[in-house]
Amino acid sequence: MDTFLFDETIFGPIYSRRLGNSLGINLLPCNRKICSFDCVYCECGWTLNQVEQRGMPSHTEVSNLLEKKLIDLKTQNNIPDSLTFAGNGEPTLHPDFSKIIDQTLALRNHYFPKAKVSVLSNATRIDKPDIISSLLKIDNRILKLDAGSELMFQRINQPTTPISLETIISGLCSFEGKVTIQTLFLKGEISGFPIDNTSEEEIQLWLKHLELIRPERVMIYPIARNTPLDNLNIISKEQLQQIGERVEALGIETEIY
Repeated sequence: MDTFLFDETIFGPIYSRRLGNSLGINLLPCNRKICSFDCVYCECGWTLNQVEQRGMPSHTEVSNLLEKKLIDLKTQNNIPDSLTFAGNGEPTLHPDFSKIIDQTLALRNHYFPKAKVSVLSNATRIDKPDIISSLLKIDNRILKLDAGSELMFQRINQPTTPISLETIISGLCSFEGKVTIQTLFLKGEISGFPIDNTSEEEIQLWLKHLELIRPERVMIYPIARNTPLDNLNIISKEQLQQIGERVEALGIETEIY
């Protein structure tokens, strides 16, 4: 299927089911994806350049473009609900991620103090103290957890650098509950091997991880956009609701999209 890349460093605002009127901040190049995962469902396509840093905008460029956009929005009385780090890959791979977070918080406080600052991340860099410190400064830390088992983690997320699901879980626990978990459920096949994070075995393992992490909330969603792998199946809303009920039974707030 046809996938797409964000062609601007600052984009939107666009309406987000999760974050409302969301102004996007893309710290990756505008012509290719850079990520530490190669997820089978990624709307940006396959990860071809892995973790190359070439072509990323400088922290000064990001700050200048963001301030210009915030001034425009102020003039238009277009109030963002969230300044959201998302885009063509993993935002925490930017070498000046921590500095950019500090600059963004300062600009948010000046122009739209009620707006939230959010980061969508795959959680592969939360073993870095500076990354954790920066994420704890913001309002919404939305981190990925797509599998219960190591096998399914490797098949769905296909990390491009050596990392295990156990390491991801350990990092997520370090937030002491101050984190939102996002999980995309799907079925399909890759290279002749089945993909399914909705089986009873996978769900039970995933729920055990959530019990350890104790997140503020869990966001559950199906495939909603084009994916690089064609033979993936969308999970029904009814099945997602059943999974959500099991999360809520743990005393964890759950949102289903």
